[in-house]
Amino acid sequence: MMMTDPKLSDTSRFPDPVYKETVLRPLFDGAKTHHVDGFRRIDRAHLVMLAETGILPRDVAGRIARALVAIDAELDPATLTYTGEVEDFFFLIERELKARLGPDDAGRLHTARSRNDIDHTLFKLALKARLDTALAQARSLLDALITTAEREKATLIVAYTHGQPAQPTTLGHYLSAAIEILIRDIERLQAARAVVNLSSMGAAAITTSGFAVDRARVAQLLGFAAPQRNSYSCIAAVDYITATYSALELTFLHLGRLIQDLQFWTAFEVGQIYVPNALVQISSIMPQKRNPVPVEHMRHLSSQTVGRARVMLDIMHNTPFTDMNDSEGESQEAGYQAFDSAGRVLRLLAAFVAQMQVDGARVAHNIRRSCITITELADTLVRREGLSFRQAHEIAADVARAVVAAGSDLPTGGYAPFCAAFTAATGQASALSEADFQHMVSPEYFVSVRDRFGGPAPAALAEALADYRARSDGFAAEAAAHAQAEAQAADALARSFQSLVEAA
Repeated sequence: MMMTDPKLSDTSRFPDPVYKETVLRPLFDGAKTHHVDGFRRIDRAHLVMLAETGILPRDVAGRIARALVAIDAELDPATLTYTGEVEDFFFLIERELKARLGPDDAGRLHTARSRNDIDHTLFKLALKARLDTALAQARSLLDALITTAEREKATLIVAYTHGQPAQPTTLGHYLSAAIEILIRDIERLQAARAVVNLSSMGAAAITTSGFAVDRARVAQLLGFAAPQRNSYSCIAAVDYITATYSALELTFLHLGRLIQDLQFWTAFEVGQIYVPNALVQISSIMPQKRNPVPVEHMRHLSSQTVGRARVMLDIMHNTPFTDMNDSEGESQEAGYQAFDSAGRVLRLLAAFVAQMQVDGARVAHNIRRSCITITELADTLVRREGLSFRQAHEIAADVARAVVAAGSDLPTGGYAPFCAAFTAATGQASALSEADFQHMVSPEYFVSVRDRFGGPAPAALAEALADYRARSDGFAAEAAAHAQAEAQAADALARSFQSLVEAA
């Protein structure tokens, strides 16, 4: 039987119709939705560099520049339908250049570059913009948390452990814990931005090129801090992706825990937080129900963000250390959804935190019935009566049991059980008067004596809040510097490109 070479008998033509519909069309639609501005900026910056280095004659670069302007004016990507006549958006632009300039001049724009370095630079531009938006939204949430913590620095709440009332503290002190975590999350997002902020342009396919390209100039024109040094890393490393989505995942894992507390605190049986009417939906059948459903939306959107960010890390797992489609088009678009849900949570949570209020009467009731100031009774007995902590703790436990059994509370019903427990344990009467006892088991006293570094007492909390505000101001200053650098780069690119447009 004669063997035939399939290459000789293959009459098929690219693209296969199924491949066109399942891969090429979605990629094209994604590019025209998310990356048109990035393509435009990369084309112009690369062209400017080719002209400035003399790789392209200035008159040729001028013709290409004018053709790019014409394409922008005449072609609306949003109206395009993918036909399969060109492989992707990159080749669409090249086809349009050929139609205006002919194949020789049109093909010169691609000198010393590849779709490999273009793609990763394109994705970094898109990620950097999304990171800047997310960071701005995170800073707004941070400001709302700090402002509310300052306003509520002396407002008593019940702190819970294991779902049970534990000790009194203030809302300002509680929110300060969330503030510290958010500060660290913002720092992780900023660190990810620094990884993203390195240009891949000039790496070409893998190894740069024999042309004397100026990689630093292209990076500058595109608003990057610098070119990424190793050219193989430019097209193979995906740590700009993993750093970004790791930071995003952690941010919303952490915020989800805060949101879960808010859900618990708004429950009828707890009632610690009052949610304003503007953030409450009424049941369609039970008119008495005030449903704080924004909290539920924040919770599930946080979980969606965590899941979407985790997807990006999973996609990168066990992929080859080279340029690959796994890290490109459709994967990038999947990640953008994480930023979409992230922004919704950050905006809504900032609004919620700014408006929520503590139900002081409900907090006072819960403090009284839960005996959560009893720890300070034990501490006071150590300091004022000279008892060991274990003996003092046992006396306090006896008091708590007696008060709870009687359905009473510490201030009004705790002194008699205390005197009995103290005498039974020590064989003598306590020196504490009833007024002393009532003072030391009050939540105000409990908070006031916890004036150590990081505690809820006024001086310690004020010091912490001042530090948080300074950190927030520092983040804002850094963001302003980034914005100024981006604006300067955009201006430099516009001026340099316009000079080519006007070239003879």
